[in-house]
Amino acid sequence: MALQALRSSGVAFRKVLSHFPDELSLAFAYGSGVFRQAGPNSDQKNAMLDFVFTVDDPVAWHSKNLKKNRSHYSFLKVLGPRIISSIQNNYGAGVYYNPLITCDGRLIKYGVISTSVLIEDLLNWNNLYIAGRLQKPVKIVAMNENIILRSALDKNLRSAVTAAFLMLPESFSEEDLFVEIAGLSYSGDFRMVIGEEKSKVLNIVKPNIAHFRELYSSILQESPQVVYKSQQGRLEIDKSPEGQFTQLMALPKTLQQQINRIMDLPGKNRDVEETLLQVAHDPDCGDVVRLGLSAIVRASSIRQSAKGIFTAGVKKSVVYGSWKLHKMWKGWLRKAS
Repeated sequence: MALQALRSSGVAFRKVLSHFPDELSLAFAYGSGVFRQAGPNSDQKNAMLDFVFTVDDPVAWHSKNLKKNRSHYSFLKVLGPRIISSIQNNYGAGVYYNPLITCDGRLIKYGVISTSVLIEDLLNWNNLYIAGRLQKPVKIVAMNENIILRSALDKNLRSAVTAAFLMLPESFSEEDLFVEIAGLSYSGDFRMVIGEEKSKVLNIVKPNIAHFRELYSSILQESPQVVYKSQQGRLEIDKSPEGQFTQLMALPKTLQQQINRIMDLPGKNRDVEETLLQVAHDPDCGDVVRLGLSAIVRASSIRQSAKGIFTAGVKKSVVYGSWKLHKMWKGWLRKAS
């Protein structure tokens, strides 16, 4: 599986994991504290380390974590692990974040997500939230032998390639492809207007072309939809209506449904396949796909940010929000100078 190429043997990441309950189906680190980024996030040494912990039984995991790390939680800790798990699974994007935690002398943020919720997001893009994180290079710190999860991780990468193809011209560069893929989970994200530096996607991709290539090269080489000239870093795809229909039919279910909702005229009630066939013949096919992505991401990012006020607590939310705005201002000042 392509994701395996980016496993990490980093002792620092494993040391962080040692402070938490063991029962993890997947643990990964991501972001500017793990992979070098251009722009205002280029200071890796002082950057926050971001983690996601995937757990089979969130009630049991939070119960143990409350005993080990009770101070990590907001006022919600008084409600106990069942309520915390219910908030995690049923609100926002299905992930519960504890930010601004000091661990082994480093500032970290960690999110907890149920294995079943993550698999659904990877396969169907219900939220394209943690699935979106996993479309970019990450450091896998721990992973068990869950075959269904591994298959879903691989499917998520293949879906990202397909969606990006639909928004690209007939011929393009590797960097063009990776920028589209990295931007999928930022389409419609309101934080790109408030709190995130606008060139964030380019800042992620440019220093990490080799990591993106490692993640996606085998998928591109195996895909019948693309001519991948790896030596030249160029790709060519079939932009015929037939080719685009094949790609549209391979998209995750939630994105197909959003496209159908956008394109279906009042009173028509066409099925998804009929709508996708129409979109395949539309010169603005890529724009329609982008609108569908934006609809998914906008809703999940707003819900998750609102949920974060409660899971982090008001004080931490203000501090974390101010930190994000400070990074955005640094980017603006860098451009202006």
